[in-house]
Amino acid sequence: MSAKTKRGSRPVLHATTILALLAGSAYLTVELRKEEQAKAPAVQAVTDTPLVKSGAAQQTGRQTWERLKNPDRSVLRDESGQVLATFTDGSRTATLTGPSRTFTEPANTTSRVVTENWVRLMPEHWKKGAEKEKWFKDWFGEYFGSEEDDLFAMAFQYVDQAPVKKDDEGVPYAGDADFGPINPDGAEGADYRLEQSDFYDYLGIPYTFRDGTTIQPETARYRAMDCSGFIRTVFGYRARYPLRALDAKGDGLPRTANGMARSDLGTDVIPLTGKAPQYSRPASIDVLQPGDLVFFWLDARTKERLDHVGIYLGHDTDGHKIFISSREEVNGPTIGDKGGTSRLDGNGYYAKALRSAKRL
Repeated sequence: MSAKTKRGSRPVLHATTILALLAGSAYLTVELRKEEQAKAPAVQAVTDTPLVKSGAAQQTGRQTWERLKNPDRSVLRDESGQVLATFTDGSRTATLTGPSRTFTEPANTTSRVVTENWVRLMPEHWKKGAEKEKWFKDWFGEYFGSEEDDLFAMAFQYVDQAPVKKDDEGVPYAGDADFGPINPDGAEGADYRLEQSDFYDYLGIPYTFRDGTTIQPETARYRAMDCSGFIRTVFGYRARYPLRALDAKGDGLPRTANGMARSDLGTDVIPLTGKAPQYSRPASIDVLQPGDLVFFWLDARTKERLDHVGIYLGHDTDGHKIFISSREEVNGPTIGDKGGTSRLDGNGYYAKALRSAKRL
């Protein structure tokens, strides 16, 4: 072989060597990423070492009741003045102090919610003096200090990577949920996924409502729930709050965010104010309590309708007011940052769109 021929072959050899190295690098990168993902912790609600001390389950000594306003409510305190529980007039939602827990969603956010709030539904609506009634004494004795799943634990059983849970009949009632099927006419950031997936779609079973209406699930929506469908799953199907089939008048939680916000259920802790269609952003959100439903006006195309709903969780470890909702950007329930950080304070996307809040 001539010197000229040898010199001409070197670029080919160099190119082949470089391509082989790049291919090997790409393979190693993929494998490392797979290994990192395999090591990622499962997304669950876990009992954590408390950041603040309460030990609600072990509380002893004198307890006192106090009446507060805006909204009208009864507060139970221990002998040191710490709040043990809050009950709001006209609402079934109760916030109890219990063992500290940490809620995280590492796939979509670095936010961490460490809370001693356990939010549960009482069997009856609260009213002044209800602490003396038998139904309340029985209920409170069973659930104060209990670690049985509450509304927060249920809500996080549908976030990214949440494990599947099945009932005695083999129906998967919990586990990573989608927002809805891909919209053939949508695009990224613009109606990419279809709305209108409810809890019975997620479950894949027909459901008969209290008025006798039976609705069949849609196969394409299996394991999916939109924002109001998520609320109906947690509060309704799981916690047994009565549900309506649609937004029409009736006894139960309506189908849509707008229907929920405008219903006469519970207590409006942040009433809808201002002029339609945009309405007004609340001047203050300090009245919010963990477990409240928060309502948003995100899309001008919905005109005067409120078009998104979530559950207020309280503060994260950075001091921000955080909520959880089902969103198309993350494709399911999330406290994540994609498409807008899940904060109600400040001037972020959802903070600016917040319009009202209700305590069921």
